[in-house]
Amino acid sequence: MVSRVLAVAVDCRDAERCATFWCAALGTEVEGRWKDAHGVEYVQIGTGDGGPLLLFQPVPEARSGKNRLHLDLAPATGTHEAEVERLVGLGATRLSDEPEHPWVVLADPEGNEFCVLPPRE
Repeated sequence: MVSRVLAVAVDCRDAERCATFWCAALGTEVEGRWKDAHGVEYVQIGTGDGGPLLLFQPVPEARSGKNRLHLDLAPATGTHEAEVERLVGLGATRLSDEPEHPWVVLADPEGNEFCVLPPRE
């Protein structure tokens, strides 16, 4: 028996704001909203190509420290730099762009870090 990844949970202060950014970034839509036993509303979105869901779960505290887990993205079409600029235009912040690395580190509107790599063949 083995397990499979159903969702990647993302702690955030504003689940709707995060879902809106990531839907635009990934070209997907909200797939569901649900509340837990305490009335906290979660927002889940698809990631495309049948991949795991992204589940935005509200938490009271702000992010602190470096992410221990992050997403790596690559443009489906276009160039690496064009994709970075598109994501910045959607609200991401450029954190690191070191010439010795093939990726650019960005943060979503709540500061969750992710990387943009060159297109894959």
